[in-house]
Amino acid sequence: MRFTPEHELLRQSIKRLVETEIAPHVDAWEEEGIFPAHELFPKLGRAGILGITKPVEYGGQGLDYSYSLVYAEEIGRIKCSGLSTAIGVQTDMATPALARYGSEALKREFLVPAIAGECVTSIAVSEVGAGSDVASIKTTARRDGDDYIINGSKMWITNGTQSDWLCLLCNTGSENAPHRNKSLIVVPTKTPGVSIGKRLNKLGARSSDTAPIYLDEVRVPVRHRIGEEGMGFIYQMQQFQEERLFAGSKYLSQIEDAITVTAEYTASRVAFGKPLLDQQMIHCKLAELQVECNAARALLREAAEHYIAGDADATLLTSMAKFKVGQLGQTVPSACLQFWGGQGFMWDSPITRIFRDTRLCSIGGGANEVMLQIIAKDLGYHPATRSSARSG
Repeated sequence: MRFTPEHELLRQSIKRLVETEIAPHVDAWEEEGIFPAHELFPKLGRAGILGITKPVEYGGQGLDYSYSLVYAEEIGRIKCSGLSTAIGVQTDMATPALARYGSEALKREFLVPAIAGECVTSIAVSEVGAGSDVASIKTTARRDGDDYIINGSKMWITNGTQSDWLCLLCNTGSENAPHRNKSLIVVPTKTPGVSIGKRLNKLGARSSDTAPIYLDEVRVPVRHRIGEEGMGFIYQMQQFQEERLFAGSKYLSQIEDAITVTAEYTASRVAFGKPLLDQQMIHCKLAELQVECNAARALLREAAEHYIAGDADATLLTSMAKFKVGQLGQTVPSACLQFWGGQGFMWDSPITRIFRDTRLCSIGGGANEVMLQIIAKDLGYHPATRSSARSG
């Protein structure tokens, strides 16, 4: 994938925005465990950041996903992963299905203000007993005339304590067909029966507020359903493609930053009469880690090209890319931290924050083990696909 001058203009615009509106506040937001979303998001909306691929008629820029890839790469340079994750929820996790399948009225009511940054959104899929196993969610919505009445709970919801509305996945059918009995429904958080739990104390991504959400006899209009009833699982799998491309791209930027800051630190740290970076083991290891990152970046961009083209193998490549970046998130920061010695064990060291934050990449948005299951099925290695081939 070759980026055009227009792509680079977007990159520079995001970089300036991060430097002026975000970077000066990152440490304070990390310390507080929350950032002021309702203050920051309107600024992002005015800059056009929250609707890069969304239709122009709803306030978006109407660009293809290659521009979102540039946005994800650059937003990943924010010196804390919680904030980039929170912004990505708004752009690539809670709104893609609404933009693609929502009714005109629903998009006017909820998508337009999300793109403008006038509201904060969350994707509400995971539950205590159903994280990566989306088909096992228990939250239900029963039909009552022109309304749905929703009961259940959601866990690990990013932007949870500040969110104005949820893109909620729930069971709208009682039949034993977990891939055909679910729907996506927009649920405003001020609806009676919605309650937000205490902000969760996380290992990393500390600047984003993450909370459980409880739904007790929550009544919302049927018109809040996104697309067709029973298609929610399919819609969510499609949303996952953008979530995984975004997450892989932004986490990889932070992983690359681990190499950069480590090279800078070891160049300035003198031991045994010379900079640590002069040690062959260190500069060669950092070079090797950068090769791994470049290879992962190439895979991500290839996956994005296939996603933009609507190719059938986009899911396979996206899953591969997400897996690879998740793997690097476990290995690269750990290897870099070792070269910081005792300073790498200090809570406030830049490498330590990266070490904590990037660990989530192999867990959130589909654990690495789930990515391997998807890959194995697509390649025909999984028992389910092999037995299907034999019976056919």
